[in-house]
Amino acid sequence: MTQQHTDEQRSDDRRLTEQRLAEQVATALAAGDASTRLRAALHAGTNPRPEYVEALVRRCAVEPDFYVRDMLTWALTRADREGTVAQVLLELSSEVAQARSQALHTLSKLGEPQTWPAITEALLRDADDEVARAAWRAATGLVPTGSEGALAVVLATQLGRGDRDVRLSLSRAFGQLGDAGMAVLEGARSHADPEVAAHATATLRLIEDPDEGFDAAIEDARRTVALLASPTVS
Repeated sequence: MTQQHTDEQRSDDRRLTEQRLAEQVATALAAGDASTRLRAALHAGTNPRPEYVEALVRRCAVEPDFYVRDMLTWALTRADREGTVAQVLLELSSEVAQARSQALHTLSKLGEPQTWPAITEALLRDADDEVARAAWRAATGLVPTGSEGALAVVLATQLGRGDRDVRLSLSRAFGQLGDAGMAVLEGARSHADPEVAAHATATLRLIEDPDEGFDAAIEDARRTVALLASPTVS
């Protein structure tokens, strides 16, 4: 047996072993028991292999358990960055909302500056609240210096959107944009929609005083907006 043949056999054996390991992880990630899935994700992150990435990304799109999803994201941050980023970016165009939101969440954790262009305006305005919230977090973490103002303008279109948690997420996103975000919020305080105006006003208050609770800030902002809109008595 020649040395070349021996090397080829070893390479084939190695590929077969890697394929089997990847299949085992994929099977465990699809198990009905959440603890089994959690252990599989932990194993994949503790012993990162490029072969695991596809299964991890695929599971992110359908995993119902929060703690397992969190472990899946952690495992992806431990894998080879180049290959992981490429596969995660593909999920941003998925028709499955959870696939998009988890991909955005993972990108925010990876923190790779070159992924900024992938955080599109469409994602920032996504009809699914969880996707939009994840996009806001990712965008404010990845936005290049000098682009904060343009991002704030897009985020301002979402003021007044959704329930309390959605609005709080947007307020926190604005808090990451500094003066550029505050300038846009100042303009939104006079918006014709009272809920938009109140959300902008409350967000400014929270930026200026982070210790103030969101609920108190938004209620006080609504009263202020209502008073300003009331007709004056001569």
